[in-house]
Amino acid sequence: MRIAIVDDISEERTLLRNRLESQFSRRNVHVDIFEYENGETFLTAAKECPFTVVFLDIYMNGSNGIDTAKELRRSDTDCLLIFTTTSTDHALEGFQVRALHYLVKPYSENDISALADEILSRIPDSGKYIDVKVNGSNIQIPFRKIIYAEHFSHMIHIHTAGERELVTRQSFDSFITSLKMDSRFYRCNRGVVINLEHAVDFDGTGFRLDNGSNVSVSRKLLKNARQTFMEFLFQRRS
Repeated sequence: MRIAIVDDISEERTLLRNRLESQFSRRNVHVDIFEYENGETFLTAAKECPFTVVFLDIYMNGSNGIDTAKELRRSDTDCLLIFTTTSTDHALEGFQVRALHYLVKPYSENDISALADEILSRIPDSGKYIDVKVNGSNIQIPFRKIIYAEHFSHMIHIHTAGERELVTRQSFDSFITSLKMDSRFYRCNRGVVINLEHAVDFDGTGFRLDNGSNVSVSRKLLKNARQTFMEFLFQRRS
């Protein structure tokens, strides 16, 4: 996830950067954060490579945040735009450029934490990953690449896109701690979790996945599994 911080005060950029890095690290989300001291240099960079999220100070020397946002929206209608400001006087203009949020200075760690959750809820694939140890080495597996994982013989077998199977030793409950906070993952029974993004069908007894695997669902979860799958498909298409 690419994040831009646009603020003409260096200390403000550093403070926000440190807090964002801390919050997203706690959520196992990789972020690349870029700093800009004015709207002009930011717009030049944004045209070369779009950003996922933009934190834009309203009161800056040169082009102010509102004018910068209006220019940004001419070429990028998708990025999440968040104004950092000491006042919400420009709320109407913020609405016109579809700002997600006003982060009013001075803001707290709790403000950034809540905002991080809001950002992740708006971005299905936001660079989330899980850390696992495979053959003595720590590996980061992006959520989107996990098709399903199953636990047997005290090992977890992680089936990933590209037909690569990774094996790690840990309890199943600890493995799914971060996965169960993401709506893409569904626990089919005591020892199997699937990524619904890779599910192509539910036949009433289990899921068929896009790698050709069939994963059965616990009998007591059949009704819930069907409903969850239907809701996931609806949300993805809306």
